[in-house]
Amino acid sequence: MGRHGTIAGRKAAQDSKRAAMFTKYARAITVAAKAGGDPEYNATLRLAIEKAKAISMPNDNITRAIKKGTGELAGESYEELSFEGYGVGGVAVIVEALTDNNNRTTSAVRSTFDKYGGNLGTPGCVSYMFSRKGIIVIEKDDNIDEDALLEAALEAGADDMVTHEDSFEIVTEPSAYTDVHHALLDAGYEIAESDVEYVPSMEAAPSDPQDIAKLAKMIEILEDNDDVQKVYTNCSIDLYEE
Repeated sequence: MGRHGTIAGRKAAQDSKRAAMFTKYARAITVAAKAGGDPEYNATLRLAIEKAKAISMPNDNITRAIKKGTGELAGESYEELSFEGYGVGGVAVIVEALTDNNNRTTSAVRSTFDKYGGNLGTPGCVSYMFSRKGIIVIEKDDNIDEDALLEAALEAGADDMVTHEDSFEIVTEPSAYTDVHHALLDAGYEIAESDVEYVPSMEAAPSDPQDIAKLAKMIEILEDNDDVQKVYTNCSIDLYEE
């Protein structure tokens, strides 16, 4: 479970960075709103708003972010950037960012890789080891019937469902992700996490405990950067527990 860790571990990590999470989600909403400010007609915006509400982002923040995207309020113009490289132990790392300053973000990401024994590479150097998949995580509950959840997910277009210690992980193709996400919400399921992610097809991990700690710290510093939206690795160890 190295890619996701436990629900509790991820919630603890998010709670400790709530202010930074608000900034990241606001940027995602602003970018999504450029295609239209009405979530009823903009599925990407609707998902971004749902994720923001899931971490208790105030409605005023959400409204302000939408208005910046539609041009009703002045705001920064964000560009999507993606970085690929290796951490210690040959662990593949992909960093996705939304930034208003390419040079600042690139410099910060590169220096973080360098400081913690990693190497920032060229586009495509590690992404071939990943596939893009929709991932929908639902926390286990005594009231959830596993078979009924699987049936609802498959009927909506999901490919598979993986059962973990404390959660169900529904896997979709990116094209089916939005339909499955909303079908499960409409069916009354509470979604803990949901996104289109890079899912590794092969895994790696440092063998030295010091290298594991170094990799975990590198990921933590990257995730703390306001410009960074997501960090993916193919590490087989749960770095949130390190």
